[in-house]
Amino acid sequence: MSVADLAIEQRHGLGIAAVMARKGASHAAIGAVLGADLPDRAGAAFTQNRAVIGVGPGSWLAVQADAPPDFANGLAAQLIGLASVSDQSSGYRVLRLSGADARTLLQRGLAIDLHPQSFGPGSAATSVIAHIGVILWQVDDRPAYDIATFSSYAASFQHWLDATIAAL
Repeated sequence: MSVADLAIEQRHGLGIAAVMARKGASHAAIGAVLGADLPDRAGAAFTQNRAVIGVGPGSWLAVQADAPPDFANGLAAQLIGLASVSDQSSGYRVLRLSGADARTLLQRGLAIDLHPQSFGPGSAATSVIAHIGVILWQVDDRPAYDIATFSSYAASFQHWLDATIAAL
């Protein structure tokens, strides 16, 4: 099999923040402040330039395109009393895999059913690929997937991508 319809791009200029609900704060209250219908489980909510991915109970990863340098501080100011916010912008590398062959490539390393009936736009998961922790969310039905890995594992993840593409 060849990889004819696959695009891989590193996403630059992202603001990334971990958001953790404070005791008694609901996902709906936090979502109202952020202008998004936040998932209360694994899933992704999208606004114009932000994705908020559910990564655990009361925990989300907020990823904003073209974010200002003080993205996390601004988010923390908005969420005073509702959530704790921690800047993760330099801690993650985010890649976008898109095209008809993106699903096939990911299924070579991911133990999650990515069939469109099971995992579609707005779906998200925290998992591992090649022993590397990843946060994966589907952006649209093209399909396009964003994958966040810790920056310190970015080279290892890229090696897995290259080797897997070569084997297809």
